Amino acid sequence: MFRYIWQYLFTSFLRFWLKWFLRQITGKCELQRICNGYRQGAPRTSRTEYSLESSKSKTLKASISVEENQVEECVLTIMKEKKVVPQKDPTFKMSLQVCLLQITGYKRLYTSVEDLRKEPFDCENNRHENMLLKLWDLLVPSVKLESRITKQWGDIGFQGDDPKTDFRGMGMLGLTNLLFFSEKYTDVARQVLSHSVHPKLGYSYAIVGINLTEMAYSLLKSGALKPHFYNTVSQSPKLEDFHQLYCYLAYEFDKFWIEEKPESIMEFNRYREKFHDKMKDLLEEPDVSLCMTVDCKL
Repeated sequence: MFRYIWQYLFTSFLRFWLKWFLRQITGKCELQRICNGYRQGAPRTSRTEYSLESSKSKTLKASISVEENQVEECVLTIMKEKKVVPQKDPTFKMSLQVCLLQITGYKRLYTSVEDLRKEPFDCENNRHENMLLKLWDLLVPSVKLESRITKQWGDIGFQGDDPKTDFRGMGMLGLTNLLFFSEKYTDVARQVLSHSVHPKLGYSYAIVGINLTEMAYSLLKSGALKPHFYNTVSQSPKLEDFHQLYCYLAYEFDKFWIEEKPESIMEFNRYREKFHDKMKDLLEEPDVSLCMTVDCKL
């Protein structure tokens, strides 16, 4: 209770006077102090985002939602409002611009991911069908599908004869992630698939992959992935950056599963949550960067 009272008092009253006092002492606004005092990446961008969200200025509040092509003009407007003289602080404009590109880009990335998640798999759509068939060809190129609807789909971890039913929760996002991993890291994806058919430590490759898509999506939606993207993408994160994050999860979960040695696939939910907690702990580190480092033995 005391923490909430303190937070309310600080944000409502004390923060304003603290900012005013520091401006008088340093001659710089809060945004300048952040851009000058913290390194580029999550430490700087996260604090900039909080500063803008907490501002009483409508201009500053609105800046976190502008379009990408409006960022530079928005920065100039902020500089004018905060009376920042470019000659006295020549690096501020570019630093704030990078922060805004990352902040607004994260919001647009979530919208793009959500749109893909809401797009259902349509077997009448040739693009969707071709993506599914390409996934098979990339993972098991030496085996030909007997037909479009077949028990063979179980060989790569789908539940039934027609994979379309497994995409209901994550829509085309699930298939896009699986296909991206197989295209970008074909040898790794095949190696992970081979682990999934292990007689004791096996798991359903495609179903687990779609489950990891849900994990990546939930982390994105909650904002937990902000430190990762702020540290690894210098400007606006794109869909490909999200797919790369998925590849990291798919690769790391496979290693995690093998190292943990579960008694059976019936323990999947428990180990899934354990892995999820591990990722959330990593994402709390200020220098976090969840990038794939492929074992050279693969």
